[in-house]
Amino acid sequence: MASTHVDVSAAEWTSGVSFYGPGAVFRGKDIVQLKVLSDRRSEGGGIAWLARFSPPPGKLIKIVATALSDEHVFNLEGGRSTKSGAPARASGGYTLNPKGQPHSALIATETVSLVIYRGEPDEIVSLDVVDVAA
Repeated sequence: MASTHVDVSAAEWTSGVSFYGPGAVFRGKDIVQLKVLSDRRSEGGGIAWLARFSPPPGKLIKIVATALSDEHVFNLEGGRSTKSGAPARASGGYTLNPKGQPHSALIATETVSLVIYRGEPDEIVSLDVVDVAA
């Protein structure tokens, strides 16, 4: 098999609705966008993408999911937050959600992550926009 090369800077951001569901759009704006880097699922492999999360001002993106395969997440910019919007994990952080693991994330600032799945991507249980807790 040949190597895959992607010019990430030239690749377009696309709507995350196909993977994250209709909650990836808030008031007509894509708040979850993807750059799919590789998709080898049809060959028994996994999928890798850059994900950009853009919560509206004063809001959090709340994601609840179950890993359908091992999920590796490396935060390149931004990161996870608490309910009050305070940083919980900053850029440079790494998370592994093993297959079958229920997990969640709160995102309060624009965040870009490299997400690599060993097989199928997460089952998104819910993706909601919620108010930052006071």
